[in-house]
Amino acid sequence: MDAEASGASPSIPFHNITDQPLSLITPLQQSLQRCQRLGFGNVHPGEFPLATKPSIVLHVLTSCDMDPEDLAHLEATCKFFRQPANFLPDFELSISELAALDMCQKRAVFKPMTIEDREMFKQRCGGSWKLVLRYLLAGETCCRREKSQAIAGPGHSIAVTASGAVYTFGANSSGQLGHGNQEEEWRPRIIKSLEGIRIIQAAAGSGCTMLISDAGRVYALGKDSFGEAEFGAQGSKVISKPQLVESLKGIYVVQAAIGNFFTAVLSREGKVYTFSWGNDAKLGHQTEPNDVEPHLLRGALENTLVVQIAAGYCYLLALACEPSGMSVYSVGCGLGGKLGHGSRTDERYPRLIEQFQALNLQPMVVAAGAWHAAVVGRDGRVCTWGWGRYGCLGHGNEDCESVPKVVEALSKVKAVYVATGDYTTFVLSEEGDVYSFGCGESASLGHARNIDGQVCHIFP
Repeated sequence: MDAEASGASPSIPFHNITDQPLSLITPLQQSLQRCQRLGFGNVHPGEFPLATKPSIVLHVLTSCDMDPEDLAHLEATCKFFRQPANFLPDFELSISELAALDMCQKRAVFKPMTIEDREMFKQRCGGSWKLVLRYLLAGETCCRREKSQAIAGPGHSIAVTASGAVYTFGANSSGQLGHGNQEEEWRPRIIKSLEGIRIIQAAAGSGCTMLISDAGRVYALGKDSFGEAEFGAQGSKVISKPQLVESLKGIYVVQAAIGNFFTAVLSREGKVYTFSWGNDAKLGHQTEPNDVEPHLLRGALENTLVVQIAAGYCYLLALACEPSGMSVYSVGCGLGGKLGHGSRTDERYPRLIEQFQALNLQPMVVAAGAWHAAVVGRDGRVCTWGWGRYGCLGHGNEDCESVPKVVEALSKVKAVYVATGDYTTFVLSEEGDVYSFGCGESASLGHARNIDGQVCHIFP
């Protein structure tokens, strides 16, 4: 019930909880107890009137990293949390909105924004700092932004530390490892030329690497193109040290995805840009195959916030943050049913995959393999679709699935992340266990023997 109905200041009663070891008390409980003990004024002993110390309440909400939905629920149930708080930087903002803004300001991609940029970003997200926070958190969940990462490419691998250092190893015929040569590396080696630059995202393709800094700059190395070398002269030159992509200087990039014949990048504002493979409007625009200028992906995503992109063989998936919830769009080549629309036809413009609504599943992470795709839902369910060769879809057969289908073999597992290869799929559970299925050739699934098509637990 709204506390304003009683005519008194809303308060949090203190129940004289006996001291307990801190390990048994949640951070929220600890913070609330500290606030309650600071109560004063004409109130009953042990009560804390929220209206007398809103700054402490703001500190509690911010320090506990409350979810945007919880902040919205507080506003909906109590007047104190939705009335103007009279605090800088905007006296008209409520406590809940200020808490959301404070949490946004902790994010590396948000800090550099000017006041004008922040306001424009806020309006693009729906006019609320809670919605901005929701968008930023969604991106962190699916992309591991600002956390340590490991990326396995077709021939080389990349490791990004939480501090932003980059290590690479594996094949290096195009200089894609970034060490100034074309010699293979058998062990992870740090890219020394990136000293002083914090990398928060990386992408690995065939003979190429893309790195994203916390300043939104993109560095490329390996083949001197954004597509594949099949275009004749394209890709004939190699770049063996990270080189700034000049054409992207005007775009604050937070993620890159390298597919066959094209590359896509995602801006901080949730817009998708692509390079190459745009002839015949295959990706929503017409360009030459060797075009190195970014082009905005036209169609349904122009005015939709995208939080993650994933690229496979001639197709692109986009995880979008919409008012109704999270959704997935696909565009490109539809062979094998990998676009998820119930057919194998190509899509020139991004199209919503409607099956997730029928499954009542909120997508949170998306992955694109060469010919198949996967999604992890908010409830931990895993869906796969596309070409099922070697059992890479996890459905116990090698059939193609042209719409997303829940992997029943993982029904007792709450997944939090998924990754896909050419014909392999790996799923990470909430408990830290790893499950794999698909092609087991060369022990690529992490099992002692080849067991194509079976969903197996491999770690820990």
